[in-house]
Amino acid sequence: MEQALGPALTTESPDLACYAFDASGHASLPHAVALPTRVEQVSQVLRICHEHKIPVYPRGAGTGTTGAAIALRPGLLLGLTKMCKIIDISTEDLTAVVEPGVITGDLQREVARRGLFYPPDPASKDFCTIGGNVATGAGGATAVKYGVTRDYVMALEIVLPGGKVVHAGAKTAKGVVGYDIVRLFVGSEGTLGIATKIWLKLLVAPETVGTLGAFFSNEKEAGRAVVSLFKAGILPRCAELLDRGSLELVKDMMPFKAPQGARAMVVSEVDGFKETIQSQMNRVTSVFKDCGAQSVMAAKNKEEAERIWSARRSLSPAIRRLGFSGKISEDICVPRHSLPEMIEAVYDLSKEAGIKIVCFGHAGDGNLHINVLFDKESREDQKKVSKLIPEIMRLTVRFGGTISGEHGVGLTKKEFLGLEIGADELHIMKGIKKLFDPHSIMNPGKVF
Repeated sequence: MEQALGPALTTESPDLACYAFDASGHASLPHAVALPTRVEQVSQVLRICHEHKIPVYPRGAGTGTTGAAIALRPGLLLGLTKMCKIIDISTEDLTAVVEPGVITGDLQREVARRGLFYPPDPASKDFCTIGGNVATGAGGATAVKYGVTRDYVMALEIVLPGGKVVHAGAKTAKGVVGYDIVRLFVGSEGTLGIATKIWLKLLVAPETVGTLGAFFSNEKEAGRAVVSLFKAGILPRCAELLDRGSLELVKDMMPFKAPQGARAMVVSEVDGFKETIQSQMNRVTSVFKDCGAQSVMAAKNKEEAERIWSARRSLSPAIRRLGFSGKISEDICVPRHSLPEMIEAVYDLSKEAGIKIVCFGHAGDGNLHINVLFDKESREDQKKVSKLIPEIMRLTVRFGGTISGEHGVGLTKKEFLGLEIGADELHIMKGIKKLFDPHSIMNPGKVF
């Protein structure tokens, strides 16, 4: 291993401590950390680990919230942030070829300089990596119109346990030969192998974007307003919901002031040709007002729009400023029409449990981020939360939803897998895992 990696391998305690945690709040010290720069090194590492049955924990930037990048037991943490080249951007084929350590926001800015658009837009885009997005199937605000990471991955170079390098997918606009291994791999959370090269689909960038902020007297009303957009035949670029707790945290960062009594906010965007933007914004405004919006305000320029999005993206860290020592960020998704009732049911659970909850998320596709806040030193709070989280998961499935919209399963959600996935389906999944990874060295203890 040392011969293969040289200085890219470390067992020094200060180095290991830097890779002991991710954004889930869970922590566990790895036995060693490898930071390869080439696919050949990844291949050698996986070959050695396969032969000696050493657990391997793939990791991007550590922005995931489900503990997927945590080394649960002694093994090798394989960080991919040094494989960070944008290899190619084609304006003719509308494709990009990247290594897994490329920062998502960096790729977006680079393709934008060429008049192109990479839509997947996770809130952590200025820190998270494309490889991490692929591993977790990341989404983001624009998913309602443009889809999620899996919709843009065309092909992969994959290193399998044992060190073999294989290619999956097609580098063409169409391709239906054989099983879709790429789609299987996206969202597998490092349990099947490691992507070392990624071919991505790009779009031509829309000419312009219009951003609006609408304020409502309560969250249920705001949720119904979002649903009404689609009933009116409007497909927004995004439709984000902030509840009363979220709005209170970020209201001073907004370019316009919330009216008295506002308890919820919807941030919506439309995009397209310049000639159509104003009419699209007028239609959105009309729908929101018909649904009881107290006020609807449009960003006058890119700077105001960016302030709105800066406020929205700062919500997760801002919640920590409330002073709660414990925070669990759940990421559920329900059919869009069920969102208003889901929000109301979550608040009922919060009231019954006596535990504070702050909700926000991608209302346009029914994806709600439920932040459960508590005192983790309090045994009483811990008991309440241990009952509350399963109730939220059961409620989600009852509404026809999924327990994870874009964050994956990782460590924190695997106990709830059976609520959504049947025994036969789970048996198939475990069989696939065994086929790819017979010794179960790839990210053991995650998902299943």
